[in-house]
Amino acid sequence: MKDLKVSLQVNISKQGKRFVAHSPALDISTSGKSEAEAKSRFTDLIPLFFEELEAAGTMDDVLSELGWKKDGVARTSGWRPPVTKNEQMQVRIPVAA
Repeated sequence: MKDLKVSLQVNISKQGKRFVAHSPALDISTSGKSEAEAKSRFTDLIPLFFEELEAAGTMDDVLSELGWKKDGVARTSGWRPPVTKNEQMQVRIPVAA
């Protein structure tokens, strides 16, 4: 498998005493005791995730379901992640009185 370099949105949030790194483009998460550890563990998780997809023979199906597009350009043949926009919205949440 050749390496494909892409930019992914990774959201880091603090949940309790841990930091969680989540990528919407891959719908995977990991955590660490610090923000740096969460980022490092996420970096380590990416190859494992793709190795499992390859071993299971589900790469095309899973990436397509996640919104990735197959790049047909010969020199950059591979996959492109979905374009994501980080936006906050104000919403109403019903709360029992």
